Amino acid sequence: MCTSLTLTTADTYFGRNLDLEYEFGQQVVITPRDFVLTFKERRPLEHHYAMIGMAAVAAGYPLYAEAVNEAGLYMAGLNFPGNACYPCGPEGGKGLAPYELIPWLLGSCTTVDQVEEQLKGVRILEEPFLPSMPSAPLHWHIADASRVIVAEPMAEGLNLYEDPVGVLTNNPTFAFHLTNLNHYMGLSASQPSNRFGALPLYPVGQGMGGMGLPGDNSPASRFVRAAFYKWNSMCEPEELSSVSQFFHILDSVAMVRGGVATPEGRWDITAYSCCINGRTGTYYYKTYDNSQITAVELTAGRREGTALHCWPLVSGQQIRRE
Repeated sequence: MCTSLTLTTADTYFGRNLDLEYEFGQQVVITPRDFVLTFKERRPLEHHYAMIGMAAVAAGYPLYAEAVNEAGLYMAGLNFPGNACYPCGPEGGKGLAPYELIPWLLGSCTTVDQVEEQLKGVRILEEPFLPSMPSAPLHWHIADASRVIVAEPMAEGLNLYEDPVGVLTNNPTFAFHLTNLNHYMGLSASQPSNRFGALPLYPVGQGMGGMGLPGDNSPASRFVRAAFYKWNSMCEPEELSSVSQFFHILDSVAMVRGGVATPEGRWDITAYSCCINGRTGTYYYKTYDNSQITAVELTAGRREGTALHCWPLVSGQQIRRE
């Protein structure tokens, strides 16, 4: 389970919680412009836009969970089991495996409009990276500074939705989440007014305008909660305040160990949270066991070259002592 969102202050920020019951070798990875990206059914991209994100590197290849490219285009894959269907897309479309979508689209596109056009000609294949690594059932959150869409590979085809909320979680479908949000239109950050006529009713504490905001960890509830906190968000329009606010919104939908047990008897936790400045390419993250924010920058020098740049996660708790 995961939550992805966008937030605009002076800059536009993208990011997500990755909720998982196991580690997958994740690290922050920059793919520079001249690292050769290969694809099973397409010609390699020998020169492309540089990108930064969280990935596992297998056989020298970056398997991104989410990333942003140097043009400020963001893409994240979120779990979508039971609904995701491969192959998906036009029969004559050019094939891409699910793990190839992020490097292909971020490597060749600068806007959501361009991604949308590309996806119309893509057939998403049931092609695992390795026989021991089956294809993950995913849907994708795709955003730039002016537009956000959701791409869902379904049995009837690849559904593309405008996302006016700027939030994505997991099952059910995105159309359900938009409809479900109507049930919560009365929520408010302000105190409620008494509508019981002459009865002497009054708020007995702060925050009562938000009564009814769902607090469980289901995808539907996390969608509503993230949308509520995002659209009521208040912060200064500068970098540190914006990044701090972004992580606070993600914290509102984070998984606490012990709160969600998987069918296999493991615990779902928020393995990491990230926030990316789309203009600068700065990738901020924190992990379940390390609350301190770490930043990796997509500098001009790191955009060049032919080899991946990788940073293992700072996962041990960092505590400042006085």
